[in-house]
Amino acid sequence: MNILITGSSGEIGTNLGLKLLDRGDRVFGVDKRVNTWTDRIPTLLQDLSQRFHSFSGGIGAASYPKPDVVVHLAANAKVHELVEDPQRALDNIILTFNVLEYCRANNVPIIFGSSREVYGDINRFDTSRTEIKEPAANFVYTESTYSASKVSGESLIYSYAQCYDIPYIVFRFSNVYGRFDNDLERMERVIPLFIDKIGKGEQITIFGGDKMLDFTYVDDTVQGLVRGIDALVSKRVENKTINLACGEGHSLVDMADFIAEELGIKIDPIIEPTRPGEITYYVADITAARELLGFEPTTNLRKGISNAIAWAREFKKEEEATTEKKVVSTPELAYHDLN
Repeated sequence: MNILITGSSGEIGTNLGLKLLDRGDRVFGVDKRVNTWTDRIPTLLQDLSQRFHSFSGGIGAASYPKPDVVVHLAANAKVHELVEDPQRALDNIILTFNVLEYCRANNVPIIFGSSREVYGDINRFDTSRTEIKEPAANFVYTESTYSASKVSGESLIYSYAQCYDIPYIVFRFSNVYGRFDNDLERMERVIPLFIDKIGKGEQITIFGGDKMLDFTYVDDTVQGLVRGIDALVSKRVENKTINLACGEGHSLVDMADFIAEELGIKIDPIIEPTRPGEITYYVADITAARELLGFEPTTNLRKGISNAIAWAREFKKEEEATTEKKVVSTPELAYHDLN
């Protein structure tokens, strides 16, 4: 199977691409930055938020064979950052439009990486909600420019299905964490950020002490995506919107405590109010993922954090070994470093 992944240099895109390659698929990536984790995924460097006069050429159809499916993961993330810079939310909408135009021109189905953010902060208004079900997002609760960009992306997906018969599956992700997510200089995700700070003995700040969220280990997300790819390409499942999460709620305080316990460190976090636009409550109903795709998450938050910390430690060792090897093999550099 030929699979094109946009956002192939990100956490989910990298994990998905490697999983698909390992099972024998041909994978091609499009991203605006080089993949720093692996060189196994052929990647065309392209900013998909730029309007193309000849879109198929712009995305690299001349270089890549026609895919059987496009997995569209490329997006500007981090809610508070898009609230501060709403242009990045507009870019999300434009790049989704561009990818859909590619799918329309080449008659290719699409899997879209959406977000639990499309539900907005329903818990502010309806405290009786214990699980958030698909498919309908409610514009009344769209509290941030990031969530608006995801609602807009979904709306474009649905309209292309109606007008141009482009089959789709929309997956709504929730707080994906794990392998390949600790590039904190580029993007601060809460779990790797807390692992880093707590490990260094630094005090952490929790924005929203009573915030309840559904954290999803990346291997479970990839499991759902692979099942979705197979189901969409085989036409067994088409035109569905599906929550893809763990299905368990944990507070940020609990999450921080799990990290501290795993590291053997006591913490005294600073608790601050939730930042503008951020969700205070979300626990996914994953019934549709189970029934349609046979999806079953296997990693709860405590186990996932243990895995994430183990991977971060191994990655740090490899990074230090690589740095040491470069210094040893380059005498001039070693000399200057010592002086």
